[in-house]
Amino acid sequence: MNQPAAFRVTQPPVSIALIIFCAVVFFTQFMPANMALWPLQSGYFAPWQLVSYGFLHGGFNHLFFNMFALWMFGLQLERVWGSQRFALYYFVCIVGAAITQLIVQQLSGQFYPTIGASGAVFGLLLAYGVTWPENRVLLLFFPVPIKAKWFVLIYGGIELIFGITNAMPQIAHFAHLGGLLFGAGLLWRWGWRPGMTWKKR
Repeated sequence: MNQPAAFRVTQPPVSIALIIFCAVVFFTQFMPANMALWPLQSGYFAPWQLVSYGFLHGGFNHLFFNMFALWMFGLQLERVWGSQRFALYYFVCIVGAAITQLIVQQLSGQFYPTIGASGAVFGLLLAYGVTWPENRVLLLFFPVPIKAKWFVLIYGGIELIFGITNAMPQIAHFAHLGGLLFGAGLLWRWGWRPGMTWKKR
């Protein structure tokens, strides 16, 4: 991928600032209903929800796993990309996940709000996997070391199956996939090609 000639990480890094902000929102219970992402047909949708929903979380586990992944993958990516490129990528994934979720809900007639940073986290997982494909990751909910590039494919496939079969309907699987797809689109624009990651050896 094309890398900027110079990059700068802000203090604190954007990834850490996002973690702090999400934690503050959760623990202060500052979660007004109009910050969640509502379906277009609900009458409650507002444009800012395309971003604001990503700062809300429904429970401690939801918050913890998203912020753990943001710290684990996001901080490393930000050190390589710089804060400006990292922030752009993160929010493209957030908005992309939201757009995907809105389309799916419009087509399916589903009527419930969506919250959480998981769409952006899936985008970060993809970026980590294509940047360091041979690194082995060991996650709390998947306690088996596996190369990052294969973890991305396996996890993405699981989300697709769950979305199609409507398994675990309380989870926005297609929003997760939207974060992956929009993240892949931006990485493509920056010069990444799948052959760079999944090349024959």
